Amino acid sequence: MAPPTSRRTSSNKRAQLGVFTGYVLAGLGALFGAALLIISIMRPETFNGLRMMAADVASPAGEAGAVARTGSQNVFDAIAGYYRAGSRNAELEKEAEIARIRLAEAEALRQENARLKAVLGITEADTSPVAVARLIGSTSSSVRRIGYISAGRDDGVQPGMPITSPTGLIGRVLETGARSSRVLLLTDSESMVPVRRSTDNTVAFAEGRSDGSLRLRLINLGINPIKPGDVFVTSGAGGLFRPNIAVAVARQITRDGAIAQLLSNPAATDFVVVEPIWQRELTNQASSLRAGEAAAE
Repeated sequence: MAPPTSRRTSSNKRAQLGVFTGYVLAGLGALFGAALLIISIMRPETFNGLRMMAADVASPAGEAGAVARTGSQNVFDAIAGYYRAGSRNAELEKEAEIARIRLAEAEALRQENARLKAVLGITEADTSPVAVARLIGSTSSSVRRIGYISAGRDDGVQPGMPITSPTGLIGRVLETGARSSRVLLLTDSESMVPVRRSTDNTVAFAEGRSDGSLRLRLINLGINPIKPGDVFVTSGAGGLFRPNIAVAVARQITRDGAIAQLLSNPAATDFVVVEPIWQRELTNQASSLRAGEAAAE
């Protein structure tokens, strides 16, 4: 029984010694910490070097942490920016589409204003109009080229009156009803209008060809002075059409004149102006003369 008792006594002594050592070390640590605290309070600059050394030692780890932190922030910022950019791009595309629509509407409004101003410009010309009407229809495939306007006898319209648009001459009134009229278009084969070149006194007749074009026949035959691009206007001869109404532009030169393109296309015309016969007395005299010749025959 003696050996076990001796072993327990030696182990107890070692435990007691360990506990005592722990207390001593703890006390020393407390004293050391208190001393450091007192020194740091009384003389703070004493540990500046140690603090800087500790900072230098921890600097690489801090830099790595900062890089990781900023990198992660950049990644998140990039992702957030990507989604914000996508949303912003969608908004910009929508705004651009709306802007295109507004631009188209503004252009349509500008064209409408220009057209109405042109009509008003004709209305305010020296020749007072008889009526402003809408071109409500025209033939395009028939041999005859006839148009219809929304003005008639009740509006003061009479046969023979010229019909003009903002871009030139359309034709003349052929027959009238109470509220509408038939118009002989310039391109009809029965239409003939005295014209002249706008830059000089080269005179001709503009005859309809029933195919949408006009034939210009020079009155004075000889060397053909017409060139492609020459613009022809009414000459005022005969007293039916007032002078200087745009009629056609020459396209193809012929032996006795040219083939011309009509400047005022009825298919693209909305409003027209019914003008009075320019010199009615001349047309009345011509009508009386023709009637007398017919009676004599």
